[in-house]
Amino acid sequence: MEEDEEEAPKELNTINSSGGFLVVAPDKLSVKYTSVSLHGHDVGVVQADKPAPMRRLLYYFEIYVKDAGAKGQIAIGFTNEGFKMRRQPGWEVNSCGYHGDDGLLYRGQGKGDAFGPTYTTGDTVGGGINYASQEFFFTKNGAIVGTVSKEKEMKGLLFPTIAVHSQNEEVHVNFGQKKFAFDVKASYISFSAYLYGILSFSISLLPQSVILSDFLNLALLYIIFDAIYQEYEAQERLKQQMTIEKISLPPNISYGPGNGDNTNCNALCKKALQNSEKVLKHQKQLVRSYLLHYGYEDTLNSFDLASKSTIPPICIAQENGFDEQDVVYALNQRKTIRQLIRNGEIDAAINKLRDWYPQIVQDDKSAACFLLHCQKFIELIRVGALEEAVKHGRIELYKFFGSAEADDPFDDLVQKCVALLAYERPQESPVGYLLEESHRDVVADTVNAMILSTNPKMKDVHGCIQSYLERLLRQLTACCLERRSANGGQGETFHLHRLLNSSRET
Repeated sequence: MEEDEEEAPKELNTINSSGGFLVVAPDKLSVKYTSVSLHGHDVGVVQADKPAPMRRLLYYFEIYVKDAGAKGQIAIGFTNEGFKMRRQPGWEVNSCGYHGDDGLLYRGQGKGDAFGPTYTTGDTVGGGINYASQEFFFTKNGAIVGTVSKEKEMKGLLFPTIAVHSQNEEVHVNFGQKKFAFDVKASYISFSAYLYGILSFSISLLPQSVILSDFLNLALLYIIFDAIYQEYEAQERLKQQMTIEKISLPPNISYGPGNGDNTNCNALCKKALQNSEKVLKHQKQLVRSYLLHYGYEDTLNSFDLASKSTIPPICIAQENGFDEQDVVYALNQRKTIRQLIRNGEIDAAINKLRDWYPQIVQDDKSAACFLLHCQKFIELIRVGALEEAVKHGRIELYKFFGSAEADDPFDDLVQKCVALLAYERPQESPVGYLLEESHRDVVADTVNAMILSTNPKMKDVHGCIQSYLERLLRQLTACCLERRSANGGQGETFHLHRLLNSSRET
């Protein structure tokens, strides 16, 4: 389930609560202590109807203290599903609570720790979970009170929980149905002055021979980062990235100075400029490898022309173990066939394959022939040539239909192609995606991989399927998934489109 689809708390759970000591309002968003507290087990406790969602960066909710009652023994926090509903959050294991009467934070035992101010009538108090840093955090009247590390045993489902413990105490809970007092999206830490100071100091130490435009670009980059990370969630993502940057890497792949490097500030600044140029070179090579892999020759030439004056070429094979020759193979032919497929000229593409790479299409039941004949059928549907499509299907697709294997992908795609005939407006049908440009790209990518596989010097078979850039992205995604797994499945998922969109917004 994606983050946006994950269920979040909307109201209080009136079934699982210490109902003898409190009354929950009909809207299930307000609670009042109506009894008389005689001892520590007379607590009025109620959890949210759903646990805090975990597949995100953080979760947050608030309470408004309408009446602090006789003693102001109100608490906000998180508890697990089996929590004793006659105790304050934080008094039992697998729970955490910020208490209003003493300002202490309780974490699974009767003794609290000094944490923040007390709170009373008219105050708004919030509680949240930062899944990235594995911390609880609490707020009062829109300001952060403090954070505390989550215990390892509290990595399961946790329910937002509130408690009242003296007569006439009354609170209202806000699960996000209205604006929070604490602006979750506001700046959590201001970096501007700090970064400006660092940049000014660094520039003042530079020798005249160093070109300042690079540092102006760096300053601009930091300004952009400051704009991006004005939101609280983005601040936390930056903290994650800073943690990653602190991880030591082997010397042969690290761009930074070694642990024993005692060079002065001038040398470090020069080193930073050199490393920045080196990183740009590697970025260029990753982009080039992607364009080469998929046969985008014209785009590659334009890219090389645009970057020629600013990024000197480097040898991938020497510095990174990449072999560009693997993806340079048959570049012009792959470009031609890709263009034909993307233009819907399937017969012409098949003829080119027969001329240049007959081994790919010599078996008329091969995967390449299957995809191309399916695409030919789709192109005929696209232009409304239904009779010709039926004729083509009977001749070319029939041989792939009715395989003995239940999960045969040939059989599945043939059925979806044929289903296009059943709709008056096939573009709007459940299988209408077959008529989109993106499906042409799928076919073109597959044929491109098959051509690369004919290279007798191809060292890496997996290189036929994915470019170096895509494999790098796959590794990054795997690392993010492993990190979530280490946190018990908590934390947001990695979304490349979110990063791209955040950059585009700046």
